[in-house]
Amino acid sequence: MRFFEDMEIGARREIGSFTFTAEDIKRFAAQFDPQTFHLDEEAGRNSLFGGLAASGWHVGSVCMKLLVADGQRLMKEAAVRGEKVAVWGPSPGFRELRWIKPVLAGDTISFSSVIEAKRTSEKRPEWGILQARNTGINQRGEPVYSMLATAFVPRRPK
Repeated sequence: MRFFEDMEIGARREIGSFTFTAEDIKRFAAQFDPQTFHLDEEAGRNSLFGGLAASGWHVGSVCMKLLVADGQRLMKEAAVRGEKVAVWGPSPGFRELRWIKPVLAGDTISFSSVIEAKRTSEKRPEWGILQARNTGINQRGEPVYSMLATAFVPRRPK
């Protein structure tokens, strides 16, 4: 991953896509969000969603999985090039979580992240604080998911 100084406001990162199958939706829902419109096709069709719908938490979890995988890929690429790798810190949270449209069985969601703001931490000047908008777009080009994530990013050693 990159250091805080290497990050530019407005930079966009495509982090990957995921197709939500009926089986995936039901498996996640059975464990974490057992509402009928996530578990049963007929109940989903008869709901406001009009089909078997993925839990919003499922969509967010997939986004996180893809973010981590993409970050690991970037770290490996930097290491192969012989660059010093920035190991990011934890996230102090997120805001503005929105499930904009339902994600139905068979939908493929493409996720991206755009840096919206950054600042140096006042309490820990060796760290920067980055805010990025993570979004998901379905195969029809419709936004389905959005959240503003915050992360601690190490500053380049002097």
